[in-house]
Amino acid sequence: MGKTIALNRRARHDFEIAETLEAGLALTGSEVKSLRNGQANIAESYAGEENGEIFLVNAYIPEFAQANQFNHAPKRRRKLLLKKREIARLAGAVGREGMTLVPLKLYFNDRGIAKLELGVAKGRKTVDKRQSIKKRDWDRQKARILRENK
Repeated sequence: MGKTIALNRRARHDFEIAETLEAGLALTGSEVKSLRNGQANIAESYAGEENGEIFLVNAYIPEFAQANQFNHAPKRRRKLLLKKREIARLAGAVGREGMTLVPLKLYFNDRGIAKLELGVAKGRKTVDKRQSIKKRDWDRQKARILRENK
């Protein structure tokens, strides 16, 4: 993978990620320029299906200062580029199993094309969050003890 632009670190805490997939984004020129500057925020965004297409909603890509009148709206809906079979599978999972589509990472791939890592996720309850925190702490303690004993 290439250069990471934005991470949604909170998503792995709030959701149980079942699977991930890579999607392209339909962007304007000024949006790509903003992304190349490393400015974006996908923390409060989500993806949803509408009329057989999947859109990224509420992702913040700031305006590019030099674009003047050809600038874009910072929080506009952006179409995700997926194959029809992938769209049908994702829409089915969201409708049937109570899953949601969560953007995990926005990055440029090796060819310099902007991509979005999308996760099919199920929301965690507070108890599950506590369990995962306990498990992570215990794993850290185990690693620390093993390092000290060597």
